[in-house]
Amino acid sequence: MTTLTDSTPRFVVDALRGERHRRPLVDTTSASGLRSILEDGIFDVLGGERLGAPLVIRASSLRQLGQSTDISLSPFARIRGILVNQILRLLSVGTSVKCPFDDALRAWRLEIGSGDLLEYVDQLGGDERARLETDVTAHSITLVRSLGPVPSRWLPRSAVRATQQLGGGAVILRDVIDLMVGTTTGDVASVALFDVTTSPLGEGAERAMRYHALVQTLRTSLVPLRTSAFSTATGEMWSLDVDTELLVRSAREVLAALELQRSAS
Repeated sequence: MTTLTDSTPRFVVDALRGERHRRPLVDTTSASGLRSILEDGIFDVLGGERLGAPLVIRASSLRQLGQSTDISLSPFARIRGILVNQILRLLSVGTSVKCPFDDALRAWRLEIGSGDLLEYVDQLGGDERARLETDVTAHSITLVRSLGPVPSRWLPRSAVRATQQLGGGAVILRDVIDLMVGTTTGDVASVALFDVTTSPLGEGAERAMRYHALVQTLRTSLVPLRTSAFSTATGEMWSLDVDTELLVRSAREVLAALELQRSAS
């Protein structure tokens, strides 16, 4: 795994796609093998049993694998993460962010209209709202300073959602990629996946990076070039070149998360 800090490169986007002449040929064959690994593993876990409702795996399932609690699930932390991701979406299309908290909150309202978390924000007292605004602004400053301009020719897409049904619909993989750049057409791998978290990077973030690559591979039948994560808490970025070994490891992690979820249900 490549760890990128403030010294190299100058901007986060410089590491997303790298140099074209170093990109491998696009892999169009691994997806079917990964699907077979997952289908066989799901049968081992469920034994062909029919469930009343499908088991759903998300990136958060992988982040929390083996953990009893996760403070990032608190409403305050979730809202902070949502608002910082709104900043990323604005930056990815070249929008200037002058008032991070207000701009992000406005964009979020336009996107979803209403919801429990928005209602939570509206009911915050003056001191709590000021604390949230200060926190979001600090994380946004780190993101703005580190990200760099995202070229429009990279075809940036934000909040890319994906769903994959497995086990005859008994298992659903859901994912949201914060930012995707590159194209699925062409002879060389080009797609880079980028995840932003307001928590420090750790093993959970690395598992989520692999999960994003796995779901993207299953969705398109093409292996992406790279999967990366950036922490606005520390300014650190991790980046992994995607290969078959990484994807198989992620498939095993998905099955482990599925087994835990099944045993808890």
